[in-house]
Amino acid sequence: MAYLLINRLRLAVLCLSVLLAGCVSQRRLPYLQGKDYSTRTPVAVPNTPPPYRLQPNDVLSVRVQSVQPALNDIFNVTDGRNIMGGDPGNMFLAGYNVDAGGTINLPTVGKVKVQGLTIDEAQALVQQQVSRYVRDANVLVKLLSFKITVLGEVRSPGRYFVYNGQATVLEALGLAGDLTEFGNRQNVKLIRPTPQGNEVTLLDLTDPALLASPNFYLLPNDALYVEPLAARTNRANAGNWALVFAGISSVVLILNYIQITKNN
Repeated sequence: MAYLLINRLRLAVLCLSVLLAGCVSQRRLPYLQGKDYSTRTPVAVPNTPPPYRLQPNDVLSVRVQSVQPALNDIFNVTDGRNIMGGDPGNMFLAGYNVDAGGTINLPTVGKVKVQGLTIDEAQALVQQQVSRYVRDANVLVKLLSFKITVLGEVRSPGRYFVYNGQATVLEALGLAGDLTEFGNRQNVKLIRPTPQGNEVTLLDLTDPALLASPNFYLLPNDALYVEPLAARTNRANAGNWALVFAGISSVVLILNYIQITKNN
């Protein structure tokens, strides 16, 4: 009987060790772990968002407003209901696509080179071109294809569209429902497409210096990947180990019962 109790104790200790290996330390969970933060005085962190410059395959909304409704309708191919409804497919079909040459093709005006321009610069250029045909026109240009992708250890991974022209790393994670407790906050990959290929940067969400980083602001088509902690694998394997330990315990009980029966 003593031998049986010892075996049970060993199995219990082993099971407990596996379960503890699947736990996540509290100190690894909070974001922006700075010692300079105060409940009384806000801490200013200067950071200027980088300007996004238009590239091929971007999709723009061009809205023309003037006292000549008939001429406005020539340019306003984007239905306002699609924008309010937030249907990316409809917005893509109704918008102006930046072609491989970096131009958009406007009715009557023709091709306008917008590659390399910011949204404000593109709006000023389109305003200048449209004003040649529409008197006292007011032109609004918006980027419809501002999308980001969040993958890995978040609650709702997927692709998300941004409609305010700007997004931060924290906003992107908020759209994805935040990290799970198994997300590695110290090793988040930022994948950014460039004309030369892709750039990969590692972000540490626990470091307050992130707020001042140029990578704090996301650009269209950026992707975030949150790596899982080792605790995720340990927790996933805990159930399998529990079955193994239960089987071993059953075998030990049977063998001990047979041994006791023979001795009697």
